[in-house]
Amino acid sequence: MHDEQNGDNPALTELRRRLNDGLAQARLNQTQLAARAELGRTTVSEALSLRKPVSSRETVAALARALKTFRSRSCWPYSGMRRGRGRGGGRSGPGRLIAEWEPHDLEVHPAGPGQTASGSGASGTRALPGYVFRDHDRVLADAVRDAAAGCSGIVTLVGTSSTGKTRACWEAVQPLAEKGWRLWHPFDPTRVEAALEHLHRVQPRTVVWLNEAQHYLGDRAAGERIAAAVHHLLVCPGRGPVLVLGTLWPEYVHQYTALPAPNEEDPHSRVRELFSGHTLTVPDAFDVRALAAATAVAEDGDRLLADALTRASTDGRITQDLAGAPELLNRFQHASPAAKALLEAAMDARRLGVGLHLPQAFLIDAATDYLTDTDYDQLTDDWAEQAFATLAQLVHGKQAPLRRTTPRATRRPSIPSIVADTPASAPAGPVFRLADYLEQHGRTTRRRLCPPDSFWHAAHTCLTHPDDLHNLSRAAWTRHRLQWAHVLSHRAADHGSTDALRLLADLRKKDGDREKAERLLWQAADHGNIDALHDLALMRDEAGDREGAQPLLRQATDGGSIDALYRLALMREYAGDREGAETLAQEAVGHGSTGALVLLALGRKEAGRAEHLLRKAADQGSAIALYHLAIVREAAGDREDAEIQAQEASAHGRPDALYRLAVMRDEAGDEEGAERFVRQAADHGKAAALFHLAMMREAAGDRVGAETLALKAADHHDTEPPYRLVMMREEAGDREGAQRLLRQAVDHGSTDEILETLWPYGLDPDGTPTPPWQPSEYAPLVQHGSPGTP
Repeated sequence: MHDEQNGDNPALTELRRRLNDGLAQARLNQTQLAARAELGRTTVSEALSLRKPVSSRETVAALARALKTFRSRSCWPYSGMRRGRGRGGGRSGPGRLIAEWEPHDLEVHPAGPGQTASGSGASGTRALPGYVFRDHDRVLADAVRDAAAGCSGIVTLVGTSSTGKTRACWEAVQPLAEKGWRLWHPFDPTRVEAALEHLHRVQPRTVVWLNEAQHYLGDRAAGERIAAAVHHLLVCPGRGPVLVLGTLWPEYVHQYTALPAPNEEDPHSRVRELFSGHTLTVPDAFDVRALAAATAVAEDGDRLLADALTRASTDGRITQDLAGAPELLNRFQHASPAAKALLEAAMDARRLGVGLHLPQAFLIDAATDYLTDTDYDQLTDDWAEQAFATLAQLVHGKQAPLRRTTPRATRRPSIPSIVADTPASAPAGPVFRLADYLEQHGRTTRRRLCPPDSFWHAAHTCLTHPDDLHNLSRAAWTRHRLQWAHVLSHRAADHGSTDALRLLADLRKKDGDREKAERLLWQAADHGNIDALHDLALMRDEAGDREGAQPLLRQATDGGSIDALYRLALMREYAGDREGAETLAQEAVGHGSTGALVLLALGRKEAGRAEHLLRKAADQGSAIALYHLAIVREAAGDREDAEIQAQEASAHGRPDALYRLAVMRDEAGDEEGAERFVRQAADHGKAAALFHLAMMREAAGDRVGAETLALKAADHHDTEPPYRLVMMREEAGDREGAQRLLRQAVDHGSTDEILETLWPYGLDPDGTPTPPWQPSEYAPLVQHGSPGTP
């Protein structure tokens, strides 16, 4: 081999001398020769080079025909040269053992946001999500079993982009890997050249990997030659067994298999013959059975699949989500400043409660403050048009970072309803939808950020849906952006949001103006908001007017308010009507609410009766009931059952049961057991346990770790940990650190009474204190100006 590559083989030297003489006599360059011989430019260059190994018979024959160098095959200085190659006198076929391949090198799409290797062209060793077998996998498995038994075959998987075709092929050949089969992926220097050059060399027990088969078969001349060579490989008795696996989009199959009209050329006759009876459809979406199997795999710990199911379980496009995620994230991370600003504005809108369809006008106006001054100054007149066009370009799975969409019209019968929120009119102009993966990425990475001023201003001026406006007003309140919350609540009410009226009423009640609060609640109730009746009843009850509260609660209950039913049960309990209270609580259970039953149980002095009620609630899946059962069993000395109930409560979303057991074990002197449960509770996101660990980090001097854990506790809706850490920093004299952490907590949406003392007028979006301002009384159907405008 070494001698041949250095030109010391006489036969090879003679062959190349004749070819180069022929090239000179024909007055052709290598590019022109490649075209005449229908070979690749690289193939011709290597055939003529003294530093390259011998070319195939087919290559030499093509060059000879093009140059008319040899009068007959008997004149070729080829046969002796080929026999002398290699120490054993033979030559292995193309490809390598299946076990030596990485699936991503075979074009299996990466899944998830992990990083790949860089530099040397390596694909990296990214983990694949668990595989879910579907109907097409069973057909593919039959073909693999036949190949292993000695019967050659071909299967071409047909499906749209990113439906799992290539991954299905990879999973299918694993039994052949165990039997020592090889796999060849014709790829270098080009797919067509590699296939034409080496198909004749394929040895038995080889998988021929024709992924994206249009690259091999689409060329009108070369495609037919490749199809003929594959056909010969499959039918020639001495060359099997082999298995040819291909993948194609449906449009290519239709193009290659369509019969020509009479008297028309038939450019794909051999390809059509090759596909006949050997295509297998891969569906676009997981069916119910496949989704159930995927869910089982996810529950066994497959995080990639579990993550995809949160976004794509509704439409079943699991593989498309997995395939598109890495490229969507890459497009976001490497977007232009203008495009990234649009995406960040869309992410913030979705995580704060705006609907799926985002008006273009809102996104453009909102994006400006996401840009730096330098980037803003460099914007061109058509910046938005260019950015939207870029973000509409598709990635795997037919997904785009931000795509234009047309909301479907709702078609329901005109049935009168007691809920009278004004139907929102469709937004004027185009609307866009953010890719689900980027939405989820934004919820995770941006959850502790408050959007800039342009976002709130655009919401006030461009959004019209009452739910969008109400959700944003609540998001502003929880972030102590009081002025924006105030005007957005007014605008939401103007557009028909009765929930916004309830929010404004609650603020009036906190200010001590109960009369105006009641007036707003009655306005909401008159427009069909049942919860407003419940709020009015609570105000009557708080004022000592229980008789006035009960009719309102009954009216709300008749309208379907579970909270009202819950409150009525407690009133019956306080009035001594225990049987009536239990009846109402059981009725609430029938509507999916176990809270009243749990509270009644906790109010019972008889331990047996209390536990009976708790178990009834637990049987309905009540996590709070399981929590209290764990405490009851721990107090009774039944530690084993207590742990079972606590673990069950944690699995139902109440990890505080584990933390409560930790406290009880600690009080009993079981420090080891206490620490075990604290860490379990923290792993499940229990805020108190996270704060416990945060204090341990703080005591150890790890201030960054302590802040991270305290804010993670806030992620689970417990505002106390970050504020306690703020007070500790303040008491230690670290005023700057306390202020920084406090603003982080506020931007995250963690409210506390201390904020009203520190910043009575709220904060501006950039975190600076808002100058004094006076809230205006709500006046229906009046347009309200944005902060800072006349």
